[in-house]
Amino acid sequence: MRHEVTGADTAIALGSGDVPVLGTPRLIAWLEAATVEAAAELLQAGETSVGTAIEVQHRAPTAVGGSVEVSVTERERAGKRLEFTVEAVDQEGTVVGAGRITRAAVDRERFVAGFA
Repeated sequence: MRHEVTGADTAIALGSGDVPVLGTPRLIAWLEAATVEAAAELLQAGETSVGTAIEVQHRAPTAVGGSVEVSVTERERAGKRLEFTVEAVDQEGTVVGAGRITRAAVDRERFVAGFA
């Protein structure tokens, strides 16, 4: 998934800092979206996944107008636990962020019924 950094993606816009570069919350959201997509091939009929843990290092800034390619480099299912290794690389090949995101496979109907 490739994303272009806009003013709405900056630390200033997201309230996570006062510099006009890609904000960590947006980077994490993009990485998590990649795991949602990757989880689809690990899920059984009637299941969905929910996020449970994020450990990501934001390693380098990306200015407005720059682009970031996010990807899942490893995926594994152990019972209900889904583990993903994620990476974000800018247009120059610099690793902007990397880490692990954990999701849990849940029965979608039962999960939704639990809070409806």
